[in-house]
Amino acid sequence: MKLTDTQRKLLEAAAKHPQKLLTNFPPTLKGGALIKVLTALNNASLIGSFKNSTDNTTQYSITYRGLEAIGQTAGKSIGDAPATTLKLRDGTKQAKMIELLKRTEGASLDELIKATGWQKHTIRGAMAGALKKKLGLNVVSEKTDGHERKYRIV
Repeated sequence: MKLTDTQRKLLEAAAKHPQKLLTNFPPTLKGGALIKVLTALNNASLIGSFKNSTDNTTQYSITYRGLEAIGQTAGKSIGDAPATTLKLRDGTKQAKMIELLKRTEGASLDELIKATGWQKHTIRGAMAGALKKKLGLNVVSEKTDGHERKYRIV
């Protein structure tokens, strides 16, 4: 994706923010224009959104894909998401899923079902949507002969 000057400025400001948040919006960027810019960045997985639990507002943070787009990923693995993107409440089903997937051996679909109580299609959707696209995590699937398929974050 070719970034506009406005998109680049927003991402560069977020990269400098201690929590990697998009907070420095130009005063000329309002209403529909702001929504359009944020939607384009979110659709390209350059930013991720999350609900702020204290005031119930939506906040946006730059992802590693966003950092890569502005050339600021030196020494970092693209598979690792920034700390602000992984701002999860402890004990959530998504947090349990990430914890299992980060193990060296990963997790099977059955283990993920048991931990979350979700159905197979929900888990697969969460891995593809929330973990890969939104959080920028690199989730891999591996199947060895005689063993069940394992998923893990690399």
